[in-house]
Amino acid sequence: MEIIIREKASNESAHTKDFSRKSMVRSRLLLAIEDEKLTYSIVPVEPPYEREVQLEETDYGFAGHPPTVFFAEINGKLAGRIRVLTWWNQFGYIEDLAVNPEYRGMGVGRKLLERGIQWARETSHPGVMLETQNDNVPACTLYASCGFILSGFDRNVYKAINPNARETALYWYLFF
Repeated sequence: MEIIIREKASNESAHTKDFSRKSMVRSRLLLAIEDEKLTYSIVPVEPPYEREVQLEETDYGFAGHPPTVFFAEINGKLAGRIRVLTWWNQFGYIEDLAVNPEYRGMGVGRKLLERGIQWARETSHPGVMLETQNDNVPACTLYASCGFILSGFDRNVYKAINPNARETALYWYLFF
């Protein structure tokens, strides 16, 4: 099985609706601070539950910087997507990383993340940052395995969308 990573063509859609963001939550990151450093352990969630993140089909980027989109394909089918852009602080920002359920666990997310990191290096960013949730443990472990450092959190960022939200936003950085 070969994973092909390609940049979105200028006349092509970002295919947002072609990617499922459903997943089962079986664990979460439990945060702590030790020696002024943010740490975590992975704890089970009982009972497990399904989560789905809804995203809009947008290509506006941030402050005039449109996103660059890369797709992962396997046997000519879309397996995943990453959207990267320049953030307000000049870091490369991974705005979205999605892998369809049938391709998860095959290295698609890692290949896309590596391509996003390569894009940030090629475009002279000082590093890469991203945000995910404490109940998205597969993503968190991927980021940590690629050298990202957990650097911050926000327990209220999702409250406007859902006042009962239990997720905590986690901010990860990779410095070059």
